[in-house]
Amino acid sequence: MMWKEEFPKENRYFETDLGILYNGNVLDILKQLPNESIDTVITSPPYWGLRFYGEEANTVWGGNPDCKHEWVNGFCEKCGAWYGQLGLEPTFEMYLEHLWQIFDEIWRILKPTGTVWVNLGDTYNGNKKGKTDKKVGEYLKETQRYLVKPVTKNVKQKSLLMIPARFAIGMIDRGWILRNVIIWHKPNAMPESVKDRFTEDFEYIFFFVKQKKYYFKQILEPFNDATLKRINYAFNKSKSDIQSAVKSTGQRKFAENVKKGKLLGRNKRTVWNIATKPLKEAHFAPFPPDIPEICIRAGCPEDGIVLDPFMGSGTTAYVAEQLGRKWIGVEINPEYCEIAKRRLSKVQQKLF
Repeated sequence: MMWKEEFPKENRYFETDLGILYNGNVLDILKQLPNESIDTVITSPPYWGLRFYGEEANTVWGGNPDCKHEWVNGFCEKCGAWYGQLGLEPTFEMYLEHLWQIFDEIWRILKPTGTVWVNLGDTYNGNKKGKTDKKVGEYLKETQRYLVKPVTKNVKQKSLLMIPARFAIGMIDRGWILRNVIIWHKPNAMPESVKDRFTEDFEYIFFFVKQKKYYFKQILEPFNDATLKRINYAFNKSKSDIQSAVKSTGQRKFAENVKKGKLLGRNKRTVWNIATKPLKEAHFAPFPPDIPEICIRAGCPEDGIVLDPFMGSGTTAYVAEQLGRKWIGVEINPEYCEIAKRRLSKVQQKLF
């Protein structure tokens, strides 16, 4: 396909007619992508302190690239570089700095009319149990680098760290426009054993753009029952009572357009009630396909390119294939790349 020629050929793990999956470090791959080549970014970065993604995910962050590093507890004594993987930084502040570095690069490769959708979860200060992957503790204990989710001095223990909010504010400070904070409500959220707070059943999705005018296709959702009842009430009233009917339904024109089928629904709201869906091949919880589908339909033109820099099991690409969009994926873990390859191969068999 001609469109692929502008993208690097190295580190390609798998291809379809519509997409390319790269296996490698996210920053290294992103730096090779052309300026303003991507229409939509849909991703869920690793959350801080929750999962170990394998030794392949370790890389050098910061410092002097020409330094002959001498590592002590994960840091270079010579240049201050850190060796590890995104999400397992010793502090959440360092984690956020790494995330912002990645999205600085995404700014460069995103078209001026592009859209960015980021799903990000929070964590509690000093929490060493619960949702943390056992492999995280084993890995950090072996390397003797630091404790899982070390206590942050400026935040009391058991407090939420508000990492998603801090991330979003940092993005705004860097020039991004935050258009929506979307609440992903999970009706089938996992039970929690805690007794001194409520069970969490939602995550954040942030909708960013680079400029005031950008590509966006309105998504409609069905009118709620109360709205439909008010409209029917208006049309069932006698002419003498039409004024009160108008007051109860809003503008008469709106009610007429709904009755005539000219208005098929209301503008989609920012609380998305979407159940999680397990994937047999993966030991982690992937995106439910409904989320990237909404984002692609709303934020990516039909001839556009979708990027997921943390591809995981390939759900974003899986949905992009079904919607006929081109896609680019980046994933550092070969095991996850193989899962994505198998899933996308099945999509290809269905489509062709």
